[in-house]
Amino acid sequence: MASAIAQPKKQQSLSKLKRRRMLGDYLLLAPQFILYVGLTLLPFVVAIPVLFTDRLSFQDTGVQAAGLSNFTRILTDPNIQQEYFPSLWRTLQFVTFNYLMVYVFGLTLALLIYEIGFQGWFFTIVYLPMMVSGLATGYMATMLFSRSTGTVNLMLAEWFNVTTPIDIQQPVGTAVILPLLVGWKYAGFNVAIFLAGLLAIPTETIEAATVDGASYWQRLRYVYFPQMIPAFIIATIFCLIGSFGVFDELIPLGALSSNNEARLLSVLFFTYAFISQRLALGLTLTLQTFLPLVVIALLLQRLQRKLQY
Repeated sequence: MASAIAQPKKQQSLSKLKRRRMLGDYLLLAPQFILYVGLTLLPFVVAIPVLFTDRLSFQDTGVQAAGLSNFTRILTDPNIQQEYFPSLWRTLQFVTFNYLMVYVFGLTLALLIYEIGFQGWFFTIVYLPMMVSGLATGYMATMLFSRSTGTVNLMLAEWFNVTTPIDIQQPVGTAVILPLLVGWKYAGFNVAIFLAGLLAIPTETIEAATVDGASYWQRLRYVYFPQMIPAFIIATIFCLIGSFGVFDELIPLGALSSNNEARLLSVLFFTYAFISQRLALGLTLTLQTFLPLVVIALLLQRLQRKLQY
């Protein structure tokens, strides 16, 4: 009888403890959730009516309804096509090279940490560039690759007698160095994703492959990578959305002035909305571009959950 009475009390105390833990979790999540709602969801909801108007700026008082004209101008206005599609092509090129850097930096460093067993200080060093703002990173790159005083150009001239300096603000320099720049900055983030995928692999499968005489490359191909597909998908989602949203790093490279190679879609949308005084059109083009990305990301996330569970 006493044990029967003690059991509900024990369950009640456990439920109270569980509620306290849940409340603590909600309190920890609350600041970021409030920022997300206030800085992302709320502006998006407020901007929806603007898409169907001819609003030129936030100070525009003579706003009139425009129907769906903003949505069709990308197919009917030659001036917009001359700016949008070259920017889209440059953005797709950047996405491709940046996605390659995800594996060159992120996967390689994650394998080094997993196999060699570097201590926590190594991961801290790799993750440190994430703390630097994109604008500061862009200015660092311009200083490193300045034609006359850039550190990299001076080293190349001194050590290898390179007479033609690399100019990051020229099209070729931007196309090559920008993905390296962004890949270095987000290397720690990608390392965390891939390292989590590596740690989720059962050690029994790796040991069995080793006993069977599989080489390291065979273990990577037939043991590691097939079980890391969910991590690859997560890295793909973040790279896809992040590459289309890169902006701060482009400003020091001359994206708003003379360097057309750095004029990706994010810069084009900013120019339309805040410089060329075509706010409604800029917001519409942004929505038309990023909605397909969201759909692709959701499909990839669904595939990742299916493979994981």
